[in-house]
Amino acid sequence: MTASENEPGRPAVRTEGSTDALPLAPTMGMSLDAAKMPRRSTLVDRRVLRITAVSIVLGVLAALIARLLTALIGVVTNLAFYGRWSTAFSSPADAVPHLGWWVVLVPVAGGLIVGVMARWGSRAIRGHGIPEAMEQVLLNESKIPPRITFLKPISSAIAIGTGGPFGAEGPIIATGGALGSFIGQVLKVTGSERKVLLAAGAAAGMAAVFSAPIAAVVLAVELLLFELRPRSLIPVALACVAATGMRYLLQGTTPVFQMPVLAAPGAMALFLYVLIGALIGVVSVWTTRLVYGIEDWFEKLPIHWMWWPALGGVVVGVVGYFAPLTLGVGYTNIENILNGRLTLAALAFLCVMKFLSWSIALGSGTSGGTLAPLFTIGGALGALIGIGIAALAPQFGMDPRIAALVGMASIFAGASRALLTAVVFAFETTGQPVGLLPLLGGCTAAYLISALMMRNTIMTEKIVRRGVRVPSEYVADYLDQVGVDEACSRNVVTLRTSQALAEVRRWLAEESPQAQHQGYPVVDEHGHVQGVLTRRSLLDPQWHYTLTLSELVTRPPIAVSESHSLREAADHMVAESVGRLVVVSKDDPRKLVGIITRGDILAAHARRLREARHSARHLRFRDGLKPRPAP
Repeated sequence: MTASENEPGRPAVRTEGSTDALPLAPTMGMSLDAAKMPRRSTLVDRRVLRITAVSIVLGVLAALIARLLTALIGVVTNLAFYGRWSTAFSSPADAVPHLGWWVVLVPVAGGLIVGVMARWGSRAIRGHGIPEAMEQVLLNESKIPPRITFLKPISSAIAIGTGGPFGAEGPIIATGGALGSFIGQVLKVTGSERKVLLAAGAAAGMAAVFSAPIAAVVLAVELLLFELRPRSLIPVALACVAATGMRYLLQGTTPVFQMPVLAAPGAMALFLYVLIGALIGVVSVWTTRLVYGIEDWFEKLPIHWMWWPALGGVVVGVVGYFAPLTLGVGYTNIENILNGRLTLAALAFLCVMKFLSWSIALGSGTSGGTLAPLFTIGGALGALIGIGIAALAPQFGMDPRIAALVGMASIFAGASRALLTAVVFAFETTGQPVGLLPLLGGCTAAYLISALMMRNTIMTEKIVRRGVRVPSEYVADYLDQVGVDEACSRNVVTLRTSQALAEVRRWLAEESPQAQHQGYPVVDEHGHVQGVLTRRSLLDPQWHYTLTLSELVTRPPIAVSESHSLREAADHMVAESVGRLVVVSKDDPRKLVGIITRGDILAAHARRLREARHSARHLRFRDGLKPRPAP
């Protein structure tokens, strides 16, 4: 290890995923590290293999945790509603007839327990988990407190098992992410690698619950990683493969929401599915606003937030008494909606009552997920619209089951703006290839409406209110697309090693335009760059005027090749704490070809801004063309 690598902040910039930049001649007498040249960024390296191996193990663990959480929810449900000990996944709805009004007390008790756990355990267990994980990724180098790894699943199992209208997927995603973060804090890894482990654990949890590995990978990219790079994609993808493989081993390979084989839609039906997606996109926007409006209402209550989940539990219990199907995760409800087993009245009643129960419970700050409730609400709404169109205009070929599928995915695409996740998830969980085109059209329409009407999403609104800036667009790094040779200044004013300091000071005192620069490369008699001297050093009174410049050069040049990118140059400036770099030839690293400064890097963005803002017509057509005269 070189001395430069021991400086604070240097290893992450210079060694992570890097190789040597240029082959150097043995006679040069100056090594690459001595010249302080940036190293080429690579797609993957041995550290990626290490993180990938850890991620695969993490995927297996996340699948086992998902299975354990499902069993824990079953235990709480059976104890709370049936008074028996069993891990079977039971529906609370069947217990309502014999419990009567006593059913109201069950979610209230669950809310009290969750409130106590949040106050004296960790407040981070409140909510549905994904926004909290996003906040840790963006602000805290993906460092989730280790106690969340067991507090989140236990609190969620209690909330859901006592009738909370949530899905198990959110808590499992949060728990998998917490486990990945914990492992990333135990091992010696970078903040970027810890983020990958957090995303791998979260995605593996989702893959294990729904047997949807591709959707889980896309979810990690859209909501957690905020990037698409091989060094992050590979570990997350293989973690999801491992988690799904464990699910196959434990639970089989059948889709979570089984549907019969459906007929491909016609052109008119496809157009209507897109319209359904747009309508439900509007619903997703108002759903998000109402959820956070309810949360704001709870914030105004004159009681401690510890009691809010119990108040939300009162609403859950009362709604559950009149609409038992709203209690619990409700995966069976989603399958019934997708298969057209519910009547028009039952769909409308379930849609309204599920939204009422879920939105108030979520706003109260209890622990639970959002995916399953949104799928229930959106699927029921899509089915309602599909049944109506099929009854009024059967000639259009509308299938209410596909309409339900589009509604289920569109409300999630609009509320979270995770477009690709919604499309792929709906396909993987149902295994319906004919639904892909309607899903893509409907979800894109919902995404468009959401982007027009709402700045933040149901996933980001909470943390944006806390001052967190959440990336909403993922684009290629512009600086990585521009070479140093395009941006550097080539008319460089240089000094010679043989010059005396007195001569240089007289020249600086003349205040000519060439003497106004803040730094000057120093070259020897052969034109080989030896270092850089700043104006401040040249005028420093501690140096005697009889010294030559070769005696003032105290460290090797901080250089960059003209074949490097501006991203590598900018990172090198940060690593070396300098504002300018010497640019050397790619063919002869001893030959000076220019200099690049921070200002040159900023100026390179001018083309990007011009391309984004300047509109012009480049193909012009002459108006009023006269017919060619006859010969």
